[in-house]
Amino acid sequence: MALKHRIGYLMALSMTGFSFKEADTQQGILLLEFRSLNNRYLELQVKLDESLRSFEPMIRDLISAEIKRGKVDCRIYFKSKTHALDVKNVDPAKLKQLASSVDEIAKHFSHVQPINALDILKTSEIMHDQSVDMNMLEQDLKKNLKEALLEIQLSKAREGEKLQKILLDKLKEIEVLVGEAKKILPILIKDYQTKIENKFKEALIAIDDDRLKQEFLIFIQKMDIDEELNRITSHIDEVRRLLKTDGAIGKKLDFMMQELNREANTLGSKSISPKTSQISVDLKVLIEQMREQIQNIE
Repeated sequence: MALKHRIGYLMALSMTGFSFKEADTQQGILLLEFRSLNNRYLELQVKLDESLRSFEPMIRDLISAEIKRGKVDCRIYFKSKTHALDVKNVDPAKLKQLASSVDEIAKHFSHVQPINALDILKTSEIMHDQSVDMNMLEQDLKKNLKEALLEIQLSKAREGEKLQKILLDKLKEIEVLVGEAKKILPILIKDYQTKIENKFKEALIAIDDDRLKQEFLIFIQKMDIDEELNRITSHIDEVRRLLKTDGAIGKKLDFMMQELNREANTLGSKSISPKTSQISVDLKVLIEQMREQIQNIE
């Protein structure tokens, strides 16, 4: 991939980017402009000069090979040097013929206005035939189109680098919350054990080891969140891996946010402690913040 070789490493690409290129070729000037915005799929709009219309399939293929998602607006204009209003290109014979025709018309119409010299120069029939070489134009177009695409991808990479940093920071915050949940779990079990024992004593009920074991088993099963915490950790690793993967990763990241949110919800439903309930809420806030940023990633 050209972008990878240019920046030297892989990173997430934003769907927002812009590039403008003006190329002075042998046959004329090419103007290329790209704008890219967020979109669920690739939506490509191409606006071309009539002289470039035959190249539209090639242009679309080159763009779609490089950009996978986003609303992309591509505008390309060509100003041919052969169509410049230069008196050196005037055909004297055709000019003389035009003058004779005007004189002949004037004989029949008494109110004929003088012909403007600029209008004469704009009359293609009096210009020497210097048609554009379409093969050369195609090569110039391909070369400059690839360069313009590289520039917009670099623009998207710069935005993507900012998004990547935000997401990685959020992942660290999630890891901190997971670590806190793992630390307080043994404390919650011990507190519950003391609570049950005290209730038995207050009720003057003899403490039966089997009965206690049964109570603890129910409690532990109810609040066993190790599996959820382990899955969250696994999802964090996968998100980090994706952020260093080549290609379009936005949809995959969005799916991972759904998985993380599912585990955070389960964590909240199993919670019997204000601390773990708060951790669940904090996790969902961070996941939602990440999801918002991921909507900008290709």
